[in-house]
Amino acid sequence: MKNKFFSMFDYLLILVVLTLVALGVMFIYSSSINSEGVRVTNEYIKQIIWAAIGFVIMIGITIYDYRRTESLSIYGFIGLLILLVYTRIFGRYVNGAKSWIGIGEFGIQPSEFGKVFYILYLARVLDDTANGDQLKRFFLATGVLLLPMGLILLQPDLGTSSVYLPIYFIMCFIAGVPIRYIGYIFLFGVFTIFFAILPVWNAEIAINPLAVITILTNFRLRAILIFAFVVITLLGYVIRRYLHGPRYIHWIIYFTSIIALALIFSMILGKVLKDYQIKRLIIFMNPNKDPLGAGWNIIQSKVAIGAGGVIGQGYLMGTQSHYRFLPQQSTDFIFSILSEEFGFLGGMLVFSLYFIILLKILYIIRKCVNRYGSYICAGIFGMFSFHFFINVGMVMGIMPITGIPLLFLSYGGSSLLTAMTCIGLVMNVNYRKAELK
Repeated sequence: MKNKFFSMFDYLLILVVLTLVALGVMFIYSSSINSEGVRVTNEYIKQIIWAAIGFVIMIGITIYDYRRTESLSIYGFIGLLILLVYTRIFGRYVNGAKSWIGIGEFGIQPSEFGKVFYILYLARVLDDTANGDQLKRFFLATGVLLLPMGLILLQPDLGTSSVYLPIYFIMCFIAGVPIRYIGYIFLFGVFTIFFAILPVWNAEIAINPLAVITILTNFRLRAILIFAFVVITLLGYVIRRYLHGPRYIHWIIYFTSIIALALIFSMILGKVLKDYQIKRLIIFMNPNKDPLGAGWNIIQSKVAIGAGGVIGQGYLMGTQSHYRFLPQQSTDFIFSILSEEFGFLGGMLVFSLYFIILLKILYIIRKCVNRYGSYICAGIFGMFSFHFFINVGMVMGIMPITGIPLLFLSYGGSSLLTAMTCIGLVMNVNYRKAELK
């Protein structure tokens, strides 16, 4: 019995996670030191406490058979939706988004914890509909995506809501949902964001603004454009359905309907997000356009990473963080501090550790014979890889500033507990990967 208990755990995975958490605590501590060598925050102590709690949760989640959660996942998902509605009404603002609830200094971000409940319920929906009509399956899965994502966008928290998309895409892909359906949502999302940010880019970032983009800022012109694409879509449908038109008509319907919907929803997104929030997202294209405003974060982060060189300036020897040039340095820009003090080699260490986690999850997905378990791991893979590549790309100045933390390293109880819960689920599935329901 004792040997069975210890065999439940993947010790390489635990070692990698604890190494990342330890690095996180180290650089959260470094971020708390000012230029005079005085510690100005106790965030590293809180992070140690959250890590200890997270470790216990991770062990507990590993032991509890994940297959029992399938029938209960609907309750977790409903609870998530209720919490998100409550947060939108009674939550408190942090960094421009009404995304936190709590009392005093103690607070949680439901949208972070919600990723776990979202993954579990989406896995159940995909499992239950595996042998049914694929179009119906696609609509059900998309509904599971849009409900929490829409509520998070209303906060408005574009960064956290965007994490729900790669989870959806990877899970649907692993579940065998037809690529054309997944591609429809992907292209719809891309065009919606593109049409929403284009006017702000034209006015604030572009070196040579384009007059044609006024189509997107003039309500009447946009309405005419939407009407035109809707008419083309409807005509294409009639020709294809009733007149048995050629096959390529199907693809005309596919793309024109995407553009029509994107034009409509981009207006809604433009109302939810303020111009300054959109500018912060796209300033990475030309941060020198506003070096003391929206571009400040990226410029200072790139200075920190560049100053680290190959081996870094040494632990606690960084200047960008200690002189407080880096905003949100213990959360969004923790990788900048690590790169300044540990250099390229430190960055490669983090890359390697994350690479091990992602490879391990892919291996489990491949070996797992339980659909529900493989879908759970696929969602976690999507979440981890998106957090990693977006955060690291953000601090390097090649991705938008979205406020997405670097899991295991960034300061924050909500994100750390969520990440360690997911590792517990991964080990749970790994231990039972050869078992059916």
